[in-house]
Amino acid sequence: MRAALPALAALAFLPACRDSGPQAAAPEPPRPVQVADIRFAPAEQPRAFAGVIRARREADIAFRAGGRIAVRLVDVGAAVVAGQELARLDPADIALAMRAAEADLAAAEAEMRRAQADADRSRRLLAAGHVAAAFDDQRQATARSAEERTASARASLALARNRLEHTILRAPTDGVITALLAESGQVVAEGQAVLRMADPAERELLVQVPEGALPGLLSATAEAVLWARPGQPVAARLREVAPQADPMLRTYAARFALPAAPDWAALGMTGTIRLRAESAPVALLPASALHDRGQGPMVWKVEGARLVAVPVEVAQLGATQVALRGALAEGDKVVALGPQLLDPGTPVRIVQTRALATLR
Repeated sequence: MRAALPALAALAFLPACRDSGPQAAAPEPPRPVQVADIRFAPAEQPRAFAGVIRARREADIAFRAGGRIAVRLVDVGAAVVAGQELARLDPADIALAMRAAEADLAAAEAEMRRAQADADRSRRLLAAGHVAAAFDDQRQATARSAEERTASARASLALARNRLEHTILRAPTDGVITALLAESGQVVAEGQAVLRMADPAERELLVQVPEGALPGLLSATAEAVLWARPGQPVAARLREVAPQADPMLRTYAARFALPAAPDWAALGMTGTIRLRAESAPVALLPASALHDRGQGPMVWKVEGARLVAVPVEVAQLGATQVALRGALAEGDKVVALGPQLLDPGTPVRIVQTRALATLR
């Protein structure tokens, strides 16, 4: 009995030794993370530029003769047809100039007939040997000079008649009067603009484009939205871009043709050109989701309770948002805050609110 006491004491000591040893390591609890859903959008957001409808062909109309405007027959906004009278000059002075040209022509023709008669007589006298050859040459030269003076007088008379006809200003083509540059009673010089006329058959939208938008202007798809009816967009096509910037605005004038412009789209209406670039969509995420561990930019994609590192390419980096390209799909969940605190083996759980204690 006395020999069994040490054995019992040893057995009682064993549990105490076991409790004092190191305990087994407990599994790491999942770390709460804030996530963002992947949403795709065009790489370049649509851009818009406001402008006004202008006619492709617009010209200043002027008299081809100078004088005082006697009457103006049209007003701004009038639709005219080719050949229609627009204004008239006082023809008194030009009529006198034409009468003087007629008199000059009559005098030149009389002189030409006399010179030709002298040349005919001289030729006969030369053939009979009564005059010298030099005398006949002089008479022939005088006749030729009289003929040229007569031709000049005829041309002057034709010009005077044309100037009298040009006292009536006619529309060169069909169009619409867009501006009045002179009034009745005003004395205008030859070629001075009197009216401005536009052809409304071909309309286009004139906008001012900044230099930063020029590179993608040719490849972008354009449409026009007129402010009068914003719910009816109109197809547009870039026709020309000014080769030089405006010295005051530092913008470039761009003209977008409207081949299918509706009848109600009048000249001078305001509209907006919307440009959409044809490019692959990009994933939009908060800028705080982007991380770099020395092997290039990446994000943490959450798959269940596991993190997957996804290499990405930065398409555009903003102050609060980043556009990425990579192996991402619509609806994927990506850690949006504190990616530098996580490792591939870290268990995570998604929370709906920002955990400042863990995502600082």
